[in-house]
Order: sequence, then structure tokens, then C-alpha cells
Amino acid sequence: MPSKSTPTSPRGRPPNATDVAQFQRFLLRWFRRHGRDLPWRHTRDPYAVLVSEFMLQQTQVSRVVEFYDRFLADFPTIQSLAAARPRQVRERWDGLGYYRRAANLHRLARRVIEEHGGEIPPDGERLLALPGIGRYTAGAVLSFAFEHSAPAVDTNVARVIRRAFHPRLGRGAHAERRLWDTAARLVPAAGTEAWAFNQGIMELGALVCTARVARCEACPVRTACRTGRRSAADRPPKPSRPAARKK
Repeated sequence: MPSKSTPTSPRGRPPNATDVAQFQRFLLRWFRRHGRDLPWRHTRDPYAVLVSEFMLQQTQVSRVVEFYDRFLADFPTIQSLAAARPRQVRERWDGLGYYRRAANLHRLARRVIEEHGGEIPPDGERLLALPGIGRYTAGAVLSFAFEHSAPAVDTNVARVIRRAFHPRLGRGAHAERRLWDTAARLVPAAGTEAWAFNQGIMELGALVCTARVARCEACPVRTACRTGRRSAADRPPKPSRPAARKK
């Protein structure tokens, strides 16, 4: 008999094919209609995608919008960034905070020039070997630059997946593995849909399924979500209106 901590337990059970298909369909339709027009969503350039991902770490989207185009105007290619002096990079980053990100991005650019011929590698293992890149950033670059079917689980995505498919899942290493496994099941096959899905699930966590409140009544995937279905079942029915009197 499997223990409660195994992936076959109710808390860790993966989503079934029907829920996956519905979740994908509803999310993609919602994102195409309501996704924000953000500058890094208009490019598949791996370098520009990397710049956005480094900037977005621990920084609000509205703040990054102020800096993103300006930074790329100063350093339009990974070659120009690699050739810059550390002080120049720091000055262009000034105001975004968390300056270690800028230092890591600069080191990454120089490593890419030295070890990869100036081309950001399109595979996870080599991306993870670069400075400042963890599992999430590697997945984001693979999806947003190369349109690979790669999961990218940040805080927003983890929250959405937890509420949608694993509302009773605990914390710790096993829980993290389960969230990543479920994310991998959810991402469509490589191509524009993989890109749109990962952008969409992040958008859903940022705008609807937020940390403060799960706005299930406004959620486009609520019928494919365990928390959303429970919320609908718990909601009291609307009182019926009395029939209008005939005059």
C-alpha cells in the first residue's frame, strides 16, 4: 500500500487528461484576449528574453517596464554587454536594485562569448551552467526564446498549480517535485502554444489567482481547477426572483 507521501496519493495525484486539456484550452483562450502587452512578449531573441528574466527576479513588472527598453538600447546585443565595463552595467541597472543580478548577467554574457561563440545555448543543461540561471530561468528561456515545451515554475505558477491540482499538497522537496512534474504535463507541445501557455499561467497567477486572494469567480480555468470547483460548490445559490405581478 503506497504511503501518503508517494505521487500516487490523492495529495500528489497528477491531473487527468481531461483536466489538462480543459486547463490548456481555457487558459490559452483567456491569455490571448486579456494578456498584458509587455515589451519582452514581442521578442524571441534569447538575449532579450534573458535580460527580462533577470530584471523580473524580485521586481514588479511595472518597474521593469521602465528599465527594459533603456537597458537594451545601451546594450543591444550580448556582445555589447560582454564588452562593457562592470561599472557601466551597474550604472544602467541603477534603480532596479538587487545589483547582484546585473553582475551575474554581465558574467553570463562574457561566458557565452568565451564558451558558446556568442550564442545562448538552447538546452537546459548548458543554460544551468551559466551564472545566475536556476531551474526556473532555464525553463523560461527555453520556452520564451526557443518555444520548447519546458516548464517554468515561478512563485505565481506554483500557486496556480497548487490550487488547481494539488490543494492539499504539503511543502518541501517532494511537493516541489510534484509541482514541476504537473507543470511539465500541462505545457503543450513545442511551438507558439507552449510559449503562450507559460506566459498565460504566469499572468493568471499575477492578475487573478493572486497570493492575497483566489478570485475563483473571475478565473477562466475554474471548471478545470479543484479549488475553483469547490468554491463554486460552496457558494450559496442565488435567491430566485418572485414572479412579476400581472397588471
